[in-house]
Amino acid sequence: MKLRTSLAAMASAFALTALSVTPAHAAEPLKIGLLEDISGDLALIGLPKLHGSQLAVEEINKAGGVMGRPLDLIHLDPQGDNARYQEFTRRLLSKDKVDVLIGGITSASREAVRPIVNKTQTPYFYTNQYEGGVCDANMISMGAIPEQQFSTLIPYMVQTFGKKVYVVAADYNFGQISAEWNRTILKELGGTVVGEEFIPLGVSQFAQTIQNIQKAKPDWILTINVGAAQDSFFEQAQAAQLNLPMGSSIKVMLGFEHKRFAPPALNRMHAAANWFEEIDTPEADAFKKRWKAKFPNEPYINDMGYNAYTGIYMYKALVEQAKSTKLADMRKVIATGKACIEAPEGQVCIDPKSQHTSHRMRLIAVDDKHAVKVLKDYGTIQPYWLGQIGCDLTKKNDRKQYTPSDLPKKM
Repeated sequence: MKLRTSLAAMASAFALTALSVTPAHAAEPLKIGLLEDISGDLALIGLPKLHGSQLAVEEINKAGGVMGRPLDLIHLDPQGDNARYQEFTRRLLSKDKVDVLIGGITSASREAVRPIVNKTQTPYFYTNQYEGGVCDANMISMGAIPEQQFSTLIPYMVQTFGKKVYVVAADYNFGQISAEWNRTILKELGGTVVGEEFIPLGVSQFAQTIQNIQKAKPDWILTINVGAAQDSFFEQAQAAQLNLPMGSSIKVMLGFEHKRFAPPALNRMHAAANWFEEIDTPEADAFKKRWKAKFPNEPYINDMGYNAYTGIYMYKALVEQAKSTKLADMRKVIATGKACIEAPEGQVCIDPKSQHTSHRMRLIAVDDKHAVKVLKDYGTIQPYWLGQIGCDLTKKNDRKQYTPSDLPKKM
Protein backbone atom coordinates (compact mmCIF):
# COMPACT_ATOMS: atom_id res chain seq x y z
CA MET A 1 0.00 0.00 0.00
CA LYS A 2 1.47 3.33 -1.03
CA LEU A 3 0.78 5.45 2.04
CA ARG A 4 2.94 8.40 2.88
CA THR A 5 1.67 8.58 6.44
CA SER A 6 3.08 6.18 9.05
CA LEU A 7 1.31 5.20 12.26
CA ALA A 8 4.21 6.58 14.26
CA ALA A 9 3.71 9.99 12.68
CA MET A 10 0.13 10.29 13.87
CA ALA A 11 1.11 11.60 17.27
CA SER A 12 3.51 14.20 15.88
CA ALA A 13 2.64 17.81 15.15
CA PHE A 14 2.87 17.09 11.45
CA ALA A 15 2.26 13.85 9.62
CA LEU A 16 5.68 13.35 8.04
CA THR A 17 5.95 12.32 4.45
CA ALA A 18 7.82 9.06 3.87
CA LEU A 19 9.38 8.31 0.51
CA SER A 20 7.75 5.55 -1.50
CA VAL A 21 9.59 3.83 -4.30
CA THR A 22 7.63 2.98 -7.41
CA PRO A 23 9.16 0.39 -9.75
CA ALA A 24 9.84 1.70 -13.24
CA HIS A 25 7.33 -0.70 -14.78
CA ALA A 26 4.51 0.19 -12.36
CA ALA A 27 1.71 2.59 -13.21
CA GLU A 28 2.17 6.15 -11.99
CA PRO A 29 0.26 6.61 -8.72
CA LEU A 30 -2.70 8.89 -8.23
CA LYS A 31 -1.81 11.32 -5.47
CA ILE A 32 -4.37 12.09 -2.77
CA GLY A 33 -3.62 15.16 -0.67
CA LEU A 34 -5.18 14.73 2.77
CA LEU A 35 -5.57 17.52 5.34
CA GLU A 36 -6.85 16.19 8.65
CA ASP A 37 -6.31 17.37 12.23
CA ILE A 38 -4.80 14.57 14.31
CA SER A 39 -3.40 16.82 17.03
CA GLY A 40 -4.92 19.70 18.96
CA ASP A 41 -8.49 20.16 20.21
CA LEU A 42 -10.03 18.32 17.26
CA ALA A 43 -7.64 15.35 17.22
CA LEU A 44 -10.09 13.01 18.90
CA ILE A 45 -12.58 13.30 16.06
CA GLY A 46 -9.98 13.88 13.33
CA LEU A 47 -7.90 10.74 13.77
CA PRO A 48 -10.71 8.47 12.48
CA LYS A 49 -10.68 10.55 9.27
CA LEU A 50 -7.06 9.58 8.71
CA HIS A 51 -7.86 5.97 9.54
CA GLY A 52 -10.84 5.85 7.18
CA SER A 53 -8.69 7.27 4.39
CA GLN A 54 -5.94 4.74 5.04
CA LEU A 55 -8.39 1.83 5.05
CA ALA A 56 -9.98 2.89 1.77
CA VAL A 57 -6.60 3.36 0.08
CA GLU A 58 -5.38 -0.02 1.31
CA GLU A 59 -8.51 -1.80 0.06
CA ILE A 60 -8.49 -0.07 -3.31
CA ASN A 61 -4.80 -0.72 -3.90
CA LYS A 62 -5.18 -4.40 -3.00
CA ALA A 63 -7.99 -4.60 -5.55
CA GLY A 64 -5.84 -3.13 -8.35
CA GLY A 65 -6.05 0.61 -7.75
CA VAL A 66 -7.97 3.10 -9.86
CA MET A 67 -7.77 2.39 -13.60
CA GLY A 68 -4.73 0.27 -12.78
CA ARG A 69 -3.01 3.10 -10.89
CA PRO A 70 -2.23 2.81 -7.16
CA LEU A 71 -3.35 5.50 -4.75
CA ASP A 72 -0.61 7.41 -2.94
CA LEU A 73 -1.85 9.12 0.24
CA ILE A 74 0.01 12.25 1.36
CA HIS A 75 -1.25 13.40 4.76
CA LEU A 76 -0.44 16.66 6.55
CA ASP A 77 -1.74 17.66 9.98
CA PRO A 78 -2.83 21.33 10.16
CA GLN A 79 -3.52 21.00 13.92
CA GLY A 80 -6.76 22.95 13.58
CA ASP A 81 -4.86 26.06 12.44
CA ASN A 82 -6.44 27.73 9.39
CA ALA A 83 -3.17 29.39 8.39
CA ARG A 84 -1.59 25.93 8.24
CA TYR A 85 -4.54 24.70 6.20
CA GLN A 86 -3.77 27.37 3.63
CA GLU A 87 -0.01 26.72 3.71
CA PHE A 88 -0.45 22.96 3.36
CA THR A 89 -3.04 23.34 0.61
CA ARG A 90 -0.60 25.38 -1.45
CA ARG A 91 2.13 22.83 -0.80
CA LEU A 92 0.00 19.85 -1.82
CA LEU A 93 -1.26 21.59 -4.96
CA SER A 94 1.96 23.20 -6.18
CA LYS A 95 4.78 21.03 -4.83
CA ASP A 96 3.23 17.59 -4.50
CA LYS A 97 0.87 18.18 -7.43
CA VAL A 98 -1.87 16.02 -5.98
CA ASP A 99 -4.67 14.79 -8.22
CA VAL A 100 -7.34 15.40 -5.57
CA LEU A 101 -7.49 17.28 -2.28
CA ILE A 102 -9.53 15.85 0.60
CA GLY A 103 -10.22 17.00 4.13
CA GLY A 104 -10.72 19.74 6.64
CA ILE A 105 -12.77 19.36 9.80
CA THR A 106 -14.26 22.74 10.66
CA SER A 107 -16.20 24.86 8.21
CA ALA A 108 -13.67 27.60 8.88
CA SER A 109 -10.90 25.33 7.60
CA ARG A 110 -12.96 24.50 4.52
CA GLU A 111 -13.48 28.18 3.76
CA ALA A 112 -9.74 28.80 4.22
CA VAL A 113 -8.96 26.10 1.65
CA ARG A 114 -11.66 26.72 -0.95
CA PRO A 115 -10.36 29.96 -2.51
CA ILE A 116 -6.93 28.38 -3.02
CA VAL A 117 -8.34 25.23 -4.63
CA ASN A 118 -10.58 27.36 -6.82
CA LYS A 119 -7.53 28.83 -8.54
CA THR A 120 -6.81 25.34 -9.88
CA GLN A 121 -8.74 22.56 -11.57
CA THR A 122 -8.15 20.18 -8.68
CA PRO A 123 -11.24 18.47 -7.26
CA TYR A 124 -11.79 19.06 -3.53
CA PHE A 125 -13.74 16.57 -1.40
CA TYR A 126 -15.11 17.93 1.87
CA THR A 127 -15.95 14.89 3.98
CA ASN A 128 -17.72 16.39 6.98
CA GLN A 129 -21.26 16.92 8.06
CA TYR A 130 -21.68 20.71 7.87
CA GLU A 131 -24.07 23.65 7.90
CA GLY A 132 -24.69 23.43 4.14
CA GLY A 133 -25.01 26.03 1.42
CA VAL A 134 -21.72 25.87 -0.51
CA CYS A 135 -22.37 26.14 -4.25
CA ASP A 136 -18.94 25.53 -5.77
CA ALA A 137 -18.03 23.38 -8.78
CA ASN A 138 -14.60 22.48 -7.36
CA MET A 139 -16.11 21.03 -4.17
CA ILE A 140 -17.84 17.69 -3.67
CA SER A 141 -19.53 17.35 -0.27
CA MET A 142 -19.81 13.87 1.26
CA GLY A 143 -21.41 14.69 4.63
CA ALA A 144 -24.97 15.29 5.80
CA ILE A 145 -26.44 18.80 5.61
CA PRO A 146 -29.36 20.73 7.20
CA GLU A 147 -32.18 19.48 4.96
CA GLN A 148 -31.12 15.96 5.91
CA GLN A 149 -30.57 16.68 9.60
CA PHE A 150 -32.32 19.77 10.97
CA SER A 151 -35.39 19.27 8.80
CA THR A 152 -35.89 15.89 10.47
CA LEU A 153 -34.52 16.51 13.97
CA ILE A 154 -36.08 19.86 14.88
CA PRO A 155 -39.71 18.98 14.01
CA TYR A 156 -39.35 15.80 16.08
CA MET A 157 -37.92 17.67 19.06
CA VAL A 158 -40.64 20.35 18.94
CA GLN A 159 -43.44 17.81 18.61
CA THR A 160 -42.06 15.56 21.34
CA PHE A 161 -40.66 17.99 23.90
CA GLY A 162 -41.97 21.48 23.19
CA LYS A 163 -41.42 24.72 21.31
CA LYS A 164 -38.95 26.53 23.59
CA VAL A 165 -35.32 25.91 22.59
CA TYR A 166 -31.97 27.02 24.02
CA VAL A 167 -28.97 26.90 21.66
CA VAL A 168 -25.37 26.21 22.69
CA ALA A 169 -23.18 26.58 19.58
CA ALA A 170 -19.56 26.93 18.56
CA ASP A 171 -18.69 30.50 17.63
CA TYR A 172 -17.68 30.21 13.98
CA ASN A 173 -19.53 29.75 10.71
CA PHE A 174 -20.72 26.21 11.48
CA GLY A 175 -22.36 27.22 14.75
CA GLN A 176 -23.65 30.56 13.51
CA ILE A 177 -25.25 29.22 10.31
CA SER A 178 -26.58 26.07 12.01
CA ALA A 179 -28.28 28.32 14.58
CA GLU A 180 -29.79 30.29 11.71
CA TRP A 181 -31.20 27.08 10.26
CA ASN A 182 -32.69 26.29 13.66
CA ARG A 183 -34.36 29.72 13.88
CA THR A 184 -35.75 29.38 10.35
CA ILE A 185 -37.26 25.94 10.92
CA LEU A 186 -38.51 26.84 14.41
CA LYS A 187 -40.35 29.86 13.05
CA GLU A 188 -42.22 27.63 10.61
CA LEU A 189 -43.17 25.37 13.53
CA GLY A 190 -44.25 28.18 15.82
CA GLY A 191 -41.28 27.59 18.11
CA THR A 192 -39.18 30.08 20.09
CA VAL A 193 -35.46 30.41 20.75
CA VAL A 194 -35.34 31.36 24.42
CA GLY A 195 -31.56 31.73 24.42
CA GLU A 196 -28.51 31.45 22.14
CA GLU A 197 -24.88 31.28 23.18
CA PHE A 198 -21.95 31.14 20.78
CA ILE A 199 -18.90 29.67 22.51
CA PRO A 200 -15.32 30.21 21.25
CA LEU A 201 -13.43 27.02 20.41
CA GLY A 202 -11.31 25.84 23.34
CA VAL A 203 -13.67 27.07 26.07
CA SER A 204 -14.34 24.38 28.67
CA GLN A 205 -16.16 26.15 31.51
CA PHE A 206 -19.96 26.30 31.29
CA ALA A 207 -21.20 27.28 34.75
CA GLN A 208 -22.68 30.57 33.53
CA THR A 209 -24.21 28.93 30.46
CA ILE A 210 -25.90 26.31 32.66
CA GLN A 211 -27.28 29.01 34.93
CA ASN A 212 -28.60 30.87 31.89
CA ILE A 213 -30.34 27.72 30.66
CA GLN A 214 -31.89 27.07 34.06
CA LYS A 215 -33.22 30.63 34.14
CA ALA A 216 -34.61 30.47 30.56
CA LYS A 217 -36.48 27.21 31.26
CA PRO A 218 -36.35 25.75 27.71
CA ASP A 219 -38.13 22.56 26.71
CA TRP A 220 -34.93 21.24 25.14
CA ILE A 221 -31.39 22.25 24.19
CA LEU A 222 -29.80 22.32 20.73
CA THR A 223 -26.16 21.37 21.34
CA ILE A 224 -23.91 22.26 18.41
CA ASN A 225 -20.79 22.85 20.45
CA VAL A 226 -17.55 21.55 18.88
CA GLY A 227 -14.31 19.99 20.10
CA ALA A 228 -12.99 18.22 23.17
CA ALA A 229 -12.98 21.35 25.35
CA GLN A 230 -16.56 22.39 24.55
CA ASP A 231 -17.79 18.84 25.18
CA SER A 232 -17.10 19.50 28.87
CA PHE A 233 -20.58 21.00 28.81
CA PHE A 234 -22.19 17.58 29.13
CA GLU A 235 -20.48 16.51 32.33
CA GLN A 236 -21.03 19.93 33.88
CA ALA A 237 -24.72 19.95 32.88
CA GLN A 238 -25.14 16.50 34.41
CA ALA A 239 -23.44 17.59 37.62
CA ALA A 240 -25.89 20.50 37.78
CA GLN A 241 -28.76 18.02 37.22
CA LEU A 242 -29.95 19.93 34.18
CA ASN A 243 -31.39 16.72 32.67
CA LEU A 244 -33.13 18.38 29.71
CA PRO A 245 -33.72 16.68 26.35
CA MET A 246 -30.99 17.56 23.87
CA GLY A 247 -30.82 17.56 20.08
CA SER A 248 -27.81 17.86 17.79
CA SER A 249 -26.58 17.50 14.23
CA ILE A 250 -23.12 16.38 15.36
CA LYS A 251 -23.23 14.65 18.74
CA VAL A 252 -22.87 10.87 19.07
CA MET A 253 -22.15 10.38 15.35
CA LEU A 254 -19.09 12.69 15.26
CA GLY A 255 -17.79 13.07 18.79
CA PHE A 256 -19.03 9.75 20.26
CA GLU A 257 -19.63 11.52 23.55
CA HIS A 258 -21.79 8.60 24.71
CA LYS A 259 -18.60 6.50 24.70
CA ARG A 260 -16.26 9.15 26.09
CA PHE A 261 -18.36 10.24 29.09
CA ALA A 262 -19.79 8.13 31.85
CA PRO A 263 -23.58 7.66 31.89
CA PRO A 264 -25.89 9.46 32.18
CA ALA A 265 -24.12 12.58 30.79
CA LEU A 266 -25.59 12.03 27.29
CA ASN A 267 -28.99 10.86 28.51
CA ARG A 268 -31.86 12.14 26.30
CA MET A 269 -29.53 13.22 23.47
CA HIS A 270 -31.13 13.00 20.03
CA ALA A 271 -29.35 13.26 16.68
CA ALA A 272 -30.11 12.88 12.98
CA ALA A 273 -27.34 10.75 11.49
CA ASN A 274 -26.44 8.97 8.27
CA TRP A 275 -23.73 6.93 10.02
CA PHE A 276 -23.11 5.85 13.61
CA GLU A 277 -21.26 2.73 14.72
CA GLU A 278 -24.38 1.16 16.19
CA ILE A 279 -26.02 0.73 12.76
CA ASP A 280 -26.89 -2.96 12.55
CA THR A 281 -27.07 -4.06 8.91
CA PRO A 282 -24.98 -6.66 7.04
CA GLU A 283 -23.24 -3.94 5.02
CA ALA A 284 -22.45 -1.85 8.11
CA ASP A 285 -21.29 -4.89 10.08
CA ALA A 286 -18.93 -5.96 7.29
CA PHE A 287 -17.46 -2.45 7.15
CA LYS A 288 -16.99 -2.35 10.92
CA LYS A 289 -15.28 -5.74 10.85
CA ARG A 290 -12.77 -4.57 8.23
CA TRP A 291 -12.12 -1.34 10.13
CA LYS A 292 -11.59 -3.07 13.49
CA ALA A 293 -9.24 -5.59 11.89
CA LYS A 294 -6.97 -2.74 10.79
CA PHE A 295 -7.53 -0.42 13.77
CA PRO A 296 -8.43 -2.69 16.73
CA ASN A 297 -7.95 0.11 19.27
CA GLU A 298 -10.28 2.60 17.59
CA PRO A 299 -12.70 3.75 20.32
CA TYR A 300 -15.48 4.51 17.82
CA ILE A 301 -15.94 4.66 14.04
CA ASN A 302 -17.38 8.14 13.79
CA ASP A 303 -19.24 9.79 10.94
CA MET A 304 -16.20 11.74 9.80
CA GLY A 305 -14.07 8.61 9.54
CA TYR A 306 -16.88 6.91 7.65
CA ASN A 307 -17.25 9.87 5.26
CA ALA A 308 -13.49 9.94 4.69
CA TYR A 309 -13.65 6.27 3.70
CA THR A 310 -16.63 6.69 1.37
CA GLY A 311 -15.17 9.89 -0.08
CA ILE A 312 -12.18 8.02 -1.50
CA TYR A 313 -14.46 5.34 -2.93
CA MET A 314 -16.58 8.07 -4.53
CA TYR A 315 -13.42 9.57 -6.04
CA LYS A 316 -12.54 6.14 -7.44
CA ALA A 317 -16.02 5.76 -8.95
CA LEU A 318 -15.91 9.20 -10.59
CA VAL A 319 -12.45 8.69 -12.08
CA GLU A 320 -13.35 5.27 -13.44
CA GLN A 321 -16.66 6.42 -14.91
CA ALA A 322 -15.02 9.51 -16.42
CA LYS A 323 -11.95 7.52 -17.48
CA SER A 324 -10.12 10.64 -16.42
CA THR A 325 -8.77 12.41 -13.34
CA LYS A 326 -9.70 15.84 -14.70
CA LEU A 327 -12.32 17.74 -12.72
CA ALA A 328 -14.23 18.75 -15.87
CA ASP A 329 -14.59 15.12 -16.92
CA MET A 330 -15.62 14.00 -13.44
CA ARG A 331 -18.26 16.73 -13.35
CA LYS A 332 -19.72 15.42 -16.62
CA VAL A 333 -20.33 12.14 -14.78
CA ILE A 334 -21.91 13.99 -11.86
CA ALA A 335 -24.17 15.87 -14.29
CA THR A 336 -25.72 12.56 -15.42
CA GLY A 337 -27.11 11.94 -11.92
CA LYS A 338 -25.44 8.52 -11.90
CA ALA A 339 -22.48 9.30 -9.64
CA CYS A 340 -23.32 6.71 -6.98
CA ILE A 341 -21.58 4.14 -4.79
CA GLU A 342 -22.79 1.36 -2.53
CA ALA A 343 -21.72 2.53 0.92
CA PRO A 344 -22.07 0.91 4.36
CA GLU A 345 -25.17 3.08 5.02
CA GLY A 346 -26.66 2.12 1.65
CA GLN A 347 -26.41 3.69 -1.79
CA VAL A 348 -25.30 7.34 -1.85
CA CYS A 349 -25.35 9.58 -4.94
CA ILE A 350 -24.07 13.05 -5.80
CA ASP A 351 -26.71 15.62 -6.73
CA PRO A 352 -25.75 17.26 -10.08
CA LYS A 353 -26.94 20.74 -9.13
CA SER A 354 -25.20 21.11 -5.77
CA GLN A 355 -22.56 18.33 -5.78
CA HIS A 356 -23.75 17.28 -2.34
CA THR A 357 -24.56 13.69 -1.42
CA SER A 358 -27.79 11.84 -0.68
CA HIS A 359 -27.93 9.95 2.62
CA ARG A 360 -30.08 7.45 4.43
CA MET A 361 -31.01 9.34 7.57
CA ARG A 362 -31.98 7.93 10.96
CA LEU A 363 -33.11 9.65 14.14
CA ILE A 364 -31.24 8.21 17.10
CA ALA A 365 -31.53 8.68 20.87
CA VAL A 366 -29.25 7.94 23.82
CA ASP A 367 -30.68 6.54 27.06
CA ASP A 368 -29.46 6.84 30.65
CA LYS A 369 -27.13 3.86 30.14
CA HIS A 370 -25.75 5.44 26.95
CA ALA A 371 -27.28 2.83 24.69
CA VAL A 372 -28.24 4.13 21.24
CA LYS A 373 -31.71 3.45 19.87
CA VAL A 374 -33.04 4.20 16.37
CA LEU A 375 -36.32 6.10 16.75
CA LYS A 376 -37.07 6.72 13.08
CA ASP A 377 -35.63 5.67 9.73
CA TYR A 378 -36.32 8.42 7.20
CA GLY A 379 -34.83 6.50 4.27
CA THR A 380 -32.77 8.31 1.64
CA ILE A 381 -32.99 12.11 1.73
CA GLN A 382 -31.67 14.06 -1.22
CA PRO A 383 -29.66 17.30 -0.79
CA TYR A 384 -32.45 19.40 -2.24
CA TRP A 385 -32.15 22.88 -0.71
CA LEU A 386 -29.41 24.41 -2.86
CA GLY A 387 -31.15 23.30 -6.04
CA GLN A 388 -34.44 24.76 -4.85
CA ILE A 389 -32.98 28.19 -4.17
CA GLY A 390 -31.19 28.44 -7.52
CA CYS A 391 -27.77 26.81 -7.25
CA ASP A 392 -27.21 24.78 -10.43
CA LEU A 393 -23.58 23.86 -11.01
CA THR A 394 -24.46 22.24 -14.32
CA LYS A 395 -25.12 25.77 -15.61
CA LYS A 396 -23.17 28.24 -13.44
CA ASN A 397 -20.42 28.13 -10.82
CA ASP A 398 -21.48 30.48 -8.02
CA ARG A 399 -18.47 29.75 -5.75
CA LYS A 400 -20.48 31.04 -2.81
CA GLN A 401 -21.98 29.79 0.43
CA TYR A 402 -25.68 30.55 0.81
CA THR A 403 -27.73 30.63 4.01
CA PRO A 404 -31.47 30.96 4.70
CA SER A 405 -30.95 34.74 5.00
CA ASP A 406 -28.51 35.08 2.10
CA LEU A 407 -30.07 33.51 -0.98
CA PRO A 408 -29.01 33.77 -4.64
CA LYS A 409 -30.02 37.02 -6.31
CA LYS A 410 -32.71 36.50 -8.91
CA MET A 411 -31.61 37.52 -12.38
